[in-house]
Amino acid sequence: MCGIAGRILNQPGPIGSDLVAMMQALRHRGWDSTGFALYGVPRSNGYVVRALLDDRDHLGSALDELLERTRAHGADFVGDPTWDNTDQPHVSLRFEVSEPEQLRRWIDACDAVDLIELQSVGRSLEIVKDVGDAEEVDAKHDISSFVGTHGLGHVRLATESLVSPVAGHPFWARPFPDVAIVHNGQLTNYYTWKRRLQRAGYRFTTDNDSELIAVWNSVEMAAGLSLEEALSKSRDDLDGVFTYLLATLHGIGMAKDRWAIKPLACIEDQPDGMAISTEEQALRTLYAGDVPAHNYDEPMMVAVWPATALVPA
Repeated sequence: MCGIAGRILNQPGPIGSDLVAMMQALRHRGWDSTGFALYGVPRSNGYVVRALLDDRDHLGSALDELLERTRAHGADFVGDPTWDNTDQPHVSLRFEVSEPEQLRRWIDACDAVDLIELQSVGRSLEIVKDVGDAEEVDAKHDISSFVGTHGLGHVRLATESLVSPVAGHPFWARPFPDVAIVHNGQLTNYYTWKRRLQRAGYRFTTDNDSELIAVWNSVEMAAGLSLEEALSKSRDDLDGVFTYLLATLHGIGMAKDRWAIKPLACIEDQPDGMAISTEEQALRTLYAGDVPAHNYDEPMMVAVWPATALVPA
C-alpha cells in the first residue's frame, strides 16, 4: 500500500507544511507511521543530525556519550541539542556538530552509543518520522514550521515489520550525507545486494529494501555516476516491483521498474516549483484542478528535478 511524495520549491519556503498536507491526503494508504525528509538551506560546514533514542530514561547519559564521541573525532556540538517532549518511551533528538575529522568514522562511533540510531546526517537533510498519521506527527514535531527547498514524504501501512519510528520511512543512505529515499514496492534480489554491500563495508540498521536502494545509489554516485545515471542503472541491477524517489542536496530523482505497477503523478514547471506523489489527490492540496497533472506510468522511467533554490548558509 504506502504512499510517497516529493516537493521542490523554487525559493526557500514552507516545505514542511506542503508535505504535511500531501501526506495527510494519502492517509488512507497508510496510517501506522509517517515520515519526512526535509532539506533546509545548507550549512557551509558542519552537519545537522537527527537521531532516535529507544528509552527516554537514558536521555542524559546518551547525550553525554554522543558529545564525548563527537569530541574524540575532532568535532563538537554547535549549540544545545533539542528533543521532543512527550510521554512516549522513544525520543527524537536533533543536534548540530562541527566538522568531524572523518565523517564515516564519527557516524560509526555515534551509532555504537547504546539505544541510539542516527536517522540522518547532512548539511541540509533532516529526517523526521514517527508513529501516526501526518497531522499527528506534525503536532509532535512541528513539521509545518520547517522552511526549506525540497523534501520527501511517506505514509506507511505496516505489513512485514513492527510499527515503530525505526521501521518507518524515509530512510537515510548511511553513511552518505544528505541522501534520502521514499519507496513503494519491494526488491526480489535484496539479500544478494545487501551481502555485497556489507562485504564492501556498508552497514544497515534494518532489513528494509528501501534503505538498501538508497545506499546502492549513493555507492554508484560516489563511484562517479550522476544521479540520473545511477537511477538508470538501478532499473537493471535492482530486481523487483518498485517506484522510488531519491533526494540529494541538489534535487529529487525518480525511477520505476520494468513493469511500472506502482503509480506516480506529477505537476511540474509551476511558478513556485513542482510536486509528485503516488496519487493526484495529494497534488491537489497544493494546486487547483485546472493545473494539469500527468502520470509517470511507463516502464523503466527515470526523471530528475533539480533544486535550484540552494544557497549555502
